[in-house]
Amino acid sequence: MLDAYIYDGLRSPFGRYVGALATVRADDLVATVIKALVEKHQLSADIFDEVLLGSANQAGEDSRNIARNAALLAGLDVTTPGQTVNRLCASGLSTVVDAARSITCNEGDIILAGGVESMTRAPFVFAKTEQPFSRDFKVFDTTIGSRFPNPKIIEQFGSDTMPQTGDNVAQKYGITREEADNFAAASQAKYQAAKQAGFFDDEITPITVSQGKKLPAKVVIDDEHPRASSNIEALQKL
Repeated sequence: MLDAYIYDGLRSPFGRYVGALATVRADDLVATVIKALVEKHQLSADIFDEVLLGSANQAGEDSRNIARNAALLAGLDVTTPGQTVNRLCASGLSTVVDAARSITCNEGDIILAGGVESMTRAPFVFAKTEQPFSRDFKVFDTTIGSRFPNPKIIEQFGSDTMPQTGDNVAQKYGITREEADNFAAASQAKYQAAKQAGFFDDEITPITVSQGKKLPAKVVIDDEHPRASSNIEALQKL
């Protein structure tokens, strides 16, 4: 078996829900990162044997094989195949595993693997009616939780969202509010220390966002989720 190596990695800034990247489609977002990676190393457009992208939602603009669409938008050769992987929260990681597996099996030499998501742009969807001339329809929010849930699944396993699951885990394992706040504060502090040390400088690809005809384009270069003011005292007030 051959060995597989990670050669390099880039990403966009992490955005908040309805934040600075709200107007950017998921396929355009990841295409910008792919293009930046190609330009960084002066790669040829046909160098990749395959593009693998994880995407958990796939309910709107990220449907119809976003890996293939992103490859085309990034200017890769039209013969470059794309495959989209859905393992929900582990989708992007799964593409890296799949790429390594393909290389060790001699199914390719250079594979681009990653993931993309825009929960802000996850659409509302509604099902088709099951009866002729019916005026009734159900609307689902695809941002979080299951859409078009199967009643049999709900009956057997429930329909808890991620926030509900977090609360379930805390109760099951006896995680106290104080422990959670301390962990969160430590995580925020570690991020700030890493940012000040320039740890993220080489991995974040700036994203240019249009603000309309009357305003200049905005360049987003920083992650939006971290809060420098998030210390234990501030968290305890939430």
